[in-house]
Amino acid sequence: MESATPSMSLAHFCRFLVLSTLLSVMLALPARAQTILRDPDIEHALKELAAPVLRAAGLGTAGIKILVIDDGSLNAFVIDRNHIFLHSGLIQKMETPEMLQSVIAHEAAHITNGHLTRRPINLRNARTAAGIGSALAAMAAIAAGGGAEAAGAVALGAQNTAQRLFFVHTRAEENAADQSGLRYLAEAGIDTTGALRVLEIFRGQEVLSAARQDPYARTHPLSQDRYRTVQRLSQAYAGRATAENKAARYWFMRAKGKLSAFQRAPKWTLNRAGESGYADIKAMREAVAWHRRSNLNRALSLIDKALASNPNDPFYYELKGQILMESRQFGAAVNAYGRAAQLAPKNALIKGSYGRALLAQGQTKQALKLLEAARASDGNDPRLLRDLATAHAQLGNRGMASVVTAERYALVNRLKDAEIHARRASDILPQGSAGWRRAQDIISAAKRANRRK
Repeated sequence: MESATPSMSLAHFCRFLVLSTLLSVMLALPARAQTILRDPDIEHALKELAAPVLRAAGLGTAGIKILVIDDGSLNAFVIDRNHIFLHSGLIQKMETPEMLQSVIAHEAAHITNGHLTRRPINLRNARTAAGIGSALAAMAAIAAGGGAEAAGAVALGAQNTAQRLFFVHTRAEENAADQSGLRYLAEAGIDTTGALRVLEIFRGQEVLSAARQDPYARTHPLSQDRYRTVQRLSQAYAGRATAENKAARYWFMRAKGKLSAFQRAPKWTLNRAGESGYADIKAMREAVAWHRRSNLNRALSLIDKALASNPNDPFYYELKGQILMESRQFGAAVNAYGRAAQLAPKNALIKGSYGRALLAQGQTKQALKLLEAARASDGNDPRLLRDLATAHAQLGNRGMASVVTAERYALVNRLKDAEIHARRASDILPQGSAGWRRAQDIISAAKRANRRK
């Protein structure tokens, strides 16, 4: 008998579809392969930075994720009310936490001002991967910086006019978002000059050819009038008391430090590891660099150094688990991930990594529980779905292994393979069960995609 799994809520399923469509399109673009970077430490740091801004915007902090796109260009965008996307290149370009917070405030303003609801493509009837895919895939390609030409390359049949309009904000929208964003910063006690410094980066972009512009300049038009408006508003708010937020600076430097440690050459990182001014961040960055140089002993000694000053930090334990796991020290990795999960029991990414380590060690039943729990709260990681399918297969749950494999293929835009596994799951699982219904959604998506070809 196949094990039963709870069905996802409609809201969670729609969020899953939004992210899966976005990720699949990025992976499909031949000229610039992109993906969403999932790291619990970086996402936590961005959440800490965003929290005061989102509260000032009236959005709360629980329902919005700040996610990172692996792209060296400068851009930020929103695709729904639940996610703000930042390019890794934009994060690295920001010099202060206030600059990054101003970008988040601006994107939050696009949500609160209703700019998403006025887009030309109607999403109200999207209920499955097929329904939401045709509307969002082209938009996601534009948001990632590929423009309408890149969106057309994935052959999803959307009208070019709609593609061009969806993410290109009007100047009226930009002005409104600027005004709201600066108000959120001021109400949160954040120095509004950060917003002006961000705009200064993009000054002069509009005179460049489209191919040379940063994606942010193409989707967020900047004029001299807009710049002067932000300058005036920033000066008007200058009288408000704004004290340096030491916690914001710490999390800003930690996010930038870890991101660059994994993206830049180890030699570059080792030469600049101490630039943050925090000893634990320096040790963390050096640990990553030595791990990437396959020096396990030095990497472990350095992450232990970071833990010595932060003994209850789940994210340093998670990084230690990653270092051990990738060095095939599975037993020690289980211990490190286990401690991380104790310290952050609700973090889905940590749960997924812990389950992966248990699976590698042969503790399949315990791994399955953790992987299912991780997937229930955040199922937008192909690696997690691969591990979950493996655990089901090892326990003889062939139907669930097939449906999870189908979902993984759908997530990376391999709908033909997804349909094969979904049909296999449909033949095995009880008709009407949660897994069977998930398989039907994928089969329907594949059929509609074929009709569009």
